[in-house]
Amino acid sequence: MKSVPANGGVLGPEAREASIGRLRATAEPGQELDILIVGGGIVGAGAALDAVTRGLSVGIVEASDWAAGTSSRSSKLIHGGLRYLEMLDFALVKEALQERGLLLSEIAPHLARPVPFLYPLTKPFIERPYVGAGIALYDVMSISSGHSRGVPFHKHLSRRGTLRAAPSLKDDAFVGSIRYYDGQVDDAKYVANLIRTAAYYGAHAVNQMAVVDFLREGERVVGAKVSNREDGTEFKVRARQVINATGVWTDETQAMVTDRGQLKVRASKGIHLVVPRDRFQSTVGLILRTEKSVLFVIPWGRHWIIGTTDTDWHLDKAHPAASSKDIDYILEHVNKVLKRPLTREDVEGVYAGLRPLLAGENDSTAKLSREHVVAHPVPGLVVVAGGKWTTYRVMAKDAVDEATRTMDERVPPSCTETIPLLGASGFRAAWNRRNRTAEESGVHVARIEHLLNRYGSMTPEVLAIIEQDKELAEPIPGADDYLQAEAVYAATHEGARHVQDVLTRRTRISIEAWDRGVSAAPVVAKLMGDVLGWSDAQRENEVRHYIARVEAERLSQQQPDDESADAARLGVEDIVPLR
Repeated sequence: MKSVPANGGVLGPEAREASIGRLRATAEPGQELDILIVGGGIVGAGAALDAVTRGLSVGIVEASDWAAGTSSRSSKLIHGGLRYLEMLDFALVKEALQERGLLLSEIAPHLARPVPFLYPLTKPFIERPYVGAGIALYDVMSISSGHSRGVPFHKHLSRRGTLRAAPSLKDDAFVGSIRYYDGQVDDAKYVANLIRTAAYYGAHAVNQMAVVDFLREGERVVGAKVSNREDGTEFKVRARQVINATGVWTDETQAMVTDRGQLKVRASKGIHLVVPRDRFQSTVGLILRTEKSVLFVIPWGRHWIIGTTDTDWHLDKAHPAASSKDIDYILEHVNKVLKRPLTREDVEGVYAGLRPLLAGENDSTAKLSREHVVAHPVPGLVVVAGGKWTTYRVMAKDAVDEATRTMDERVPPSCTETIPLLGASGFRAAWNRRNRTAEESGVHVARIEHLLNRYGSMTPEVLAIIEQDKELAEPIPGADDYLQAEAVYAATHEGARHVQDVLTRRTRISIEAWDRGVSAAPVVAKLMGDVLGWSDAQRENEVRHYIARVEAERLSQQQPDDESADAARLGVEDIVPLR
């Protein structure tokens, strides 16, 4: 397997310092960036890759960790959206299906994969033709995109066939079903990989770097004043255009510049439960209708992800909290179709995220648009908001198109539909020789498969860490699915700066482990600290903060409503590095 060139796409400590140096240098005459992107979620990361592959000089800053907000807390699906088809939003569905095919077959085959679902039928005769026609149209629209579908076609199942595919369903819950496919991805892992790919092509990417103000010359925005949250230093970054891709924080960041012509974004909270795969038998996922929205039961390795809710949220945006009411809502609805009901004791993990919906006159967030909008409220500042995770590449393209529209020279069009992410090229060949790789490395083939599905053809970089220290081939305590070498790699290559970055985003230990990563935290702190040069006091601070964070989240999930859940979660502030 081939790895990327030396230092290519590496987001370690040295690369971070080098990027900070380049951003600082923009204050000098003739050194300004072409584009500065604010926000390190899926859209901001996509815009960084889009702009840099057009030959532009690009910087991207993120106040917390890559994908720390909405982009790491989705349903982990790449899908066209069957419910949008029912709303007759054909353009949005077709666009999303085209992107689904691209991600699965070209851009990230190592990170994205097909996942089967049952669409249950509850009414004889009438429902099957109606739903079947919709899902058939869903399949046809994915063919017409001009790209590979990446997933099999749908299939009608009888009641007996439905129970054969999902034996744990109640015998009388459905009269039959239709099996169809969508795509699945680890959203946070994807964003980290996307940022690395942008850095590989020359983007200067720095996390833990907050924008505290925008630079102005008259009406024009010419950059931003940023604060390094790790050492408290502030400096100015100058750019010809700034792209604001801050999701649910769009209103706040826009307000730093203007109150005219603003996009308005409403936050909608969605929560998900994670339960062990053995709690009920099924070879497929489920999509269930509720009175408010849809509920997905999604296969996720040795787990199920069940969600989501769709409720207005006006409280803390950095740490949306799941209340006891939210958890009971999901359990109540999924238990309507299961022979053996799930209980609170079956829940391993819970996570809550906020969708950035374009605000409208409708009071229901479930009915607000998932379309995206790009605006240029003042010269030098482009704002992109709304949209779906699946269509991030289109949103990024539109934002960069708008930013470059006023540039004097001709800027090439977007080419990201032909740019595979790091680890994608050579992935299938690497998968085919996984047994040989296992023999050569001394790592079990099941572990090699796990690494390939997370790092693709960059897997040799992780194996090289193990080669230097065989003990790093051991699993992380309390999380057998992940190797200790992955925690090291997160710090050396993926830009992880804190223990919570590794346990919640570079891995999914915080929602997949029964103790939510508490036993893993000291080991991860030791491994990261060796890379990042932490003192014993810094390691202890990281572990103490992570454990307090877990306790605050558990407490919030026992509260009856949003207000009390939010107050409990805010009992622990964001970690402040020891200086």
